[in-house]
Amino acid sequence: MNPDGPIGVFDSGVGGLSVWREIVSALPNEDTIYFADQQHVPYGPRSELEIRAFSDGITRFLLERGCKAVVVACNTASAAALKYLRDTLPHVPTIGMEPAVKPAAAMTKTGVVGIMATPATFQGRLFKATAGRHASNIRLINQVCDGLADHVEAGDLDGAATERLLRRFLDPILEAGADTIVLACTHYPFVIEPIRRIAGPGVAVIDPAPAIARHLGTVLTQHGLRRMATRPGQHAFITSGDPQRFESALLRLTGVRSVSEGVRWQADTLTPASTVG
Repeated sequence: MNPDGPIGVFDSGVGGLSVWREIVSALPNEDTIYFADQQHVPYGPRSELEIRAFSDGITRFLLERGCKAVVVACNTASAAALKYLRDTLPHVPTIGMEPAVKPAAAMTKTGVVGIMATPATFQGRLFKATAGRHASNIRLINQVCDGLADHVEAGDLDGAATERLLRRFLDPILEAGADTIVLACTHYPFVIEPIRRIAGPGVAVIDPAPAIARHLGTVLTQHGLRRMATRPGQHAFITSGDPQRFESALLRLTGVRSVSEGVRWQADTLTPASTVG
């Protein structure tokens, strides 16, 4: 791996930008390539085998682009494919999303923690293993948040429909007495402010993205892959969906204005959109 290569970051859509922005903040000299698989968004309702195939294809695509490490900035993909990617590509530093059950367990005073996630995240071995290690003395309220990622993709971060959806998801968590909520989908930090407003000041809401960015820095250092150049990092964006739609979301969510590259899936291979007939 080349220390001057970019860091690959991928998600089913724009949610992983919540992780990407923390990586850019923590590692300002590193180049990145962000991949949004918007042709297949959302991943949440899909099967583990489907998500694993998408994750494998994207990871290999990013490696072909010279990436020195890959961040699976998607809880659903991490649950379905992280172990597979590490087993299949052991030479590639691969960082995934793990639900922040450990810090939540240390933080809670009521002993009740709410987890907001997709069905696939809850069904995955990664979540079950994490909960088994760190939640033996607390009660987890696992709340499936169907449709919330779609609202973020559509740019509805604080509208009435999103508010109603959030209240429906948060009511069971709050009624159970939770004083800590874990955001176990990378789309959800983009609605963290309305979540905090609905939950109230006595409830802590955990976004794991800053911890992932710090861990990535540690992994790069351990592998001798930290970029030594002092110029600001350069960032490329690729989507398997509509580039203009992605660019609008990128600007709205992060304040970054950039042109994105469009690609399309053909069978299990990613191809530049301009070559697709």
